[in-house]
Amino acid sequence: MKKFNRLFALVIAFALVMVFAGCGGASSSAPASSAAPASSAAPASSEGEAASSGEAVAAPEKATIIQICGATSGGTYFLLANAIAQVLNDEAGDWFKASAQSTAGTPANIRLMEDGDTDFAFGQSGVAQQAIDGVSPFDKKYTNISSVTYVYPNVMQIAVRKDSNITAFTDFKGKSFCAGASGSATEINTKDMYAACGMTYEDSTIEYTSETQSAELIKDRKADGANLIAALGAAAMTDLMSSGDCDIYSFSDEELDAICALNPAYFRYTIPAGTYPNQDYEVNTFAVANYIFCRTDLDEDLVYQFTKTIYENVDTLTNTHQIASNITPESCVDGLTVPLHPGAEKYFKEIGALQ
Repeated sequence: MKKFNRLFALVIAFALVMVFAGCGGASSSAPASSAAPASSAAPASSEGEAASSGEAVAAPEKATIIQICGATSGGTYFLLANAIAQVLNDEAGDWFKASAQSTAGTPANIRLMEDGDTDFAFGQSGVAQQAIDGVSPFDKKYTNISSVTYVYPNVMQIAVRKDSNITAFTDFKGKSFCAGASGSATEINTKDMYAACGMTYEDSTIEYTSETQSAELIKDRKADGANLIAALGAAAMTDLMSSGDCDIYSFSDEELDAICALNPAYFRYTIPAGTYPNQDYEVNTFAVANYIFCRTDLDEDLVYQFTKTIYENVDTLTNTHQIASNITPESCVDGLTVPLHPGAEKYFKEIGALQ
């Protein structure tokens, strides 16, 4: 009987243990199921915070081949386009396989982007405005162009031979003038100067030339003046001013008023004395903002990475050309005429340059 009672007690005890074990499993399973969503929600929240704080976007499986158009070979646009291509290849080679291309300038670059024949390009903000408005020199409204970043002011620098005795712009009547490459932004600027000063190309012998060609014609006394629009310190202007045979033309207030009235992108600009050899005087002239543009249909992540790589390597670009020091967060949209690409806008908001 005692053995039976012991056995019965053991059976009851075992049964109770199993019941409580089962209850314990049920109670532990409920928190587990509710904890799973909380666990998966946490990474989602942290990923969102990382994305908003600028977490690097994964590079594509294969680098994207891109082309950056400058302008005529030897000019500031082309030098910077080449330098940027090198930086992209060196610092973001998993994203880009970049090359620079010389062209006739801003209008040609805009047409190339519109047709999908290039990806990024330098250009004047005023001419870009004319393109999206569909006014001369464009015959339609261009839509495949977006701004990436302001780069530097493009300063009108009119080289004149001292022996040409030019004291007013109208003195170029009957003289030879290098207007820039045919159809380029430089040539458009020259045409505006002539129009604002009550002249036409018929009043002068017009040469359609690159910066280098213009400088050579002036040195050879085959041209009296030239529009060498560029960043300050441009090689062609430095070369001419080193000879002691040239001056930089200083526009009168009346001339500048008339010129700036032609295009809202133009603004007055003073070239400080001593910028060039043999230049101990200030030069009153005008300028226009230079931008890097891109095709509107480019991928947002690609343009974001392009912009980010440039801004993180300004020092390297400045070693190529001092003018790149103008690329700063504070000036990123100076003189903006064409809306930013979403990829560039995303980067500027990320670094606090835009709200």
